[in-house]
Amino acid sequence: MNSRSDLFAAVPRAEFDSPGRSHGLLDIVRWRYLLQLLVRTGVTTRYRNSVLGWTWSYVRPAAQFLVFWVVMGIFLRMQGSTPNYVVYLFSGMIVINLFSEAFKNATTSIVGNAALIRKVFLPRQLFAVSSVIVALVHVLPQVALLAVVVLIIGWLGHASLLAIGAMLAAVVIISVFALGLGLFFGAINVRFRDSENVVELLLLLATWASPVLYVWTMVETAVNDLGWPHWILKLYLLNPITQGVELFHYAFWRPTVADPIIPIPPGLGWNTLWTFLIAVATVLIGQMVFRRLEGRFAQDL
Repeated sequence: MNSRSDLFAAVPRAEFDSPGRSHGLLDIVRWRYLLQLLVRTGVTTRYRNSVLGWTWSYVRPAAQFLVFWVVMGIFLRMQGSTPNYVVYLFSGMIVINLFSEAFKNATTSIVGNAALIRKVFLPRQLFAVSSVIVALVHVLPQVALLAVVVLIIGWLGHASLLAIGAMLAAVVIISVFALGLGLFFGAINVRFRDSENVVELLLLLATWASPVLYVWTMVETAVNDLGWPHWILKLYLLNPITQGVELFHYAFWRPTVADPIIPIPPGLGWNTLWTFLIAVATVLIGQMVFRRLEGRFAQDL
């Protein structure tokens, strides 16, 4: 007995963690094997027992695109005023689809894994992070389809490394922003399930509060005609979703248009940096709220 006590006494106390102690998003690195498992499970089980399987990753966005294209492109005649409106619309919709799925799934990730959270301790942030990564995987077929279309209509001859960088920057900004919001609303949703309804409302507004169905110059014209302060336009352009959509337009739509009549938004490069910082700030705030509330997750669930 004494020898065993002496053996444990020789182990530094710093080598032990308090039970249930979380290190926040830093646990993603320490528990990366579990993150990989959650991502693999999310990807493989989404269309389990489905006849069409991964085809749904094309069917649902295609149906959504068709409705918007008929209403905005044909009925409201955006097709005539915006060159290659099909590419313009689809590239913007991909950003919205990525944000919507990542944000919504991250919000419901804690409640959706209640049975596991009540039984064992594991970093709860992993569920939100895995939801964002799964959303990225599910949006890849849409990006691949868009890439095929723009290659056919001459994208390769006018594209540049800057266009590819814009696409990657858009993905990073939208993913980080969705993660921050998902952490924030996911933590609150454990106690107040009304959060899911708030998220649905925000996702509805996100489609119309960014230049997906229309062009950003319409907002500029409206601000000038109504005599509103110019900072409203700047605030609109600093919306991370707006920036993500415009970066995708820069990456995919502009190289396919010989003479774009729609100018590049002012300060597109600087706004990329600012919106990234806004997205990071959102993650920090979401993480702070998440860590403050996660101690009661098991009880509230």
